[in-house]
Amino acid sequence: MILTVCVKSQTVIHLDTIGQKINSPNNLVRALAGDSLSNSFCIVIPKEVKAHKHVWHSEQVYVLQGLGEMRLGDKSFRIQKGDLIFIPKNTVHAVKSIGDTVLKVISIQSPRFDGSDRVMVNE
Repeated sequence: MILTVCVKSQTVIHLDTIGQKINSPNNLVRALAGDSLSNSFCIVIPKEVKAHKHVWHSEQVYVLQGLGEMRLGDKSFRIQKGDLIFIPKNTVHAVKSIGDTVLKVISIQSPRFDGSDRVMVNE
């Protein structure tokens, strides 16, 4: 059986150029694509993303470069290039960049993320 898949792309994004020369301690967030059901971002993290949760949506994070220490619920673990992390809605999460290279990830969120359901968590 041969299965042929044809995909038409509306957008082409060169991820290797995003955050290439970042000289700031602040995170760089670049919207990539999305519709009413989901959206994606490239996030460059020189230091950290503070603990927070999303009330209405889940998130998947794919690590493009760097090393990080991630908190997901009550667990902490190391993340690195090639890792995919699923973050269920209402789960507290945070990450610190711990390598020599800034941490760069793709974040895919569903349903569409507009920031209104982000709840910061004081630790």
